[in-house]
Amino acid sequence: MSWSFAQLVTGPPGSGKSTYCCGMKEFLSAFGRKVVIVNLDPANDSLPYECEVDISELITLSDVMDKLKLGPNGSLVYCMEFLEKNVEWLHERLEQFHGSYFLFDFPGQVELFTHHQSVRNIAKQLEEWKFKLAAVHLVDAHYCSDPGKFISVLLTSLSTMIQLEVPHVNILSKVDLMEQYGKLAFGLEYYTEVMDLSYLLERLPESNFFLKYKKLNEALIGLVEDYSLVSFIPLNVQEKESMFQVMKVVDKANGYVFGKNDEAATLSSMMSTAMGADFDFFKTTLAKEKYLSSDT
Repeated sequence: MSWSFAQLVTGPPGSGKSTYCCGMKEFLSAFGRKVVIVNLDPANDSLPYECEVDISELITLSDVMDKLKLGPNGSLVYCMEFLEKNVEWLHERLEQFHGSYFLFDFPGQVELFTHHQSVRNIAKQLEEWKFKLAAVHLVDAHYCSDPGKFISVLLTSLSTMIQLEVPHVNILSKVDLMEQYGKLAFGLEYYTEVMDLSYLLERLPESNFFLKYKKLNEALIGLVEDYSLVSFIPLNVQEKESMFQVMKVVDKANGYVFGKNDEAATLSSMMSTAMGADFDFFKTTLAKEKYLSSDT
């Protein structure tokens, strides 16, 4: 049985997961890939894309809330546990599209990826079914404008990476909207490369609240730096060059570039070999020049 390649698209609510799936399917399809979107968000009843597999055929958030009288968070946890227990339903639906490239659109509840076990167990099951996976974790770029929120984002990204235990790519989405969020304290590469985080402490508001938790914030950024795992790729889903950069990194993460031979994968491999890290730096610089004013 041959391998299938897939992206597990995760991230907080509003980070652009469904928009990413829609745009990435269109982008990859242009290179000749047969792309299948799998909606695994039982609360997503207004999809911006046509999906081939939809969890609503199995269970919906509204049904759980009505029948079990649970809140939205508890209902989402229940839905993921229900999917885990009925994972053969998912297997049967995926088998209909054997040989395709899969995009799994997950719910935005961060607890599902930071410490709950169901999504992790589903990912392990996918690997047993011969799926080569990469987690694509989206974070809204507006968090860069608030040092406290950016520290929280770093912790969430790190926790997700450790919990899922699959190759992981962090995306800074909506970089084309960054000017609307306000001036950044540092250049964009500071946030994408997650440089010396001690500078963030100097940018926290000088209020009693933040001073009280200064040592806690120092410990948190120390934790992120100790692991040295978190970095981000800037993304504007409307821009082809930006989408190509993300595709290049994800193809290396899930192994597609080594196992397939379409035009996109070949070009991705050639550019990676020829330009290496300098190409990544160039793309971040290009995003900064295009979307940020010169004084940021």
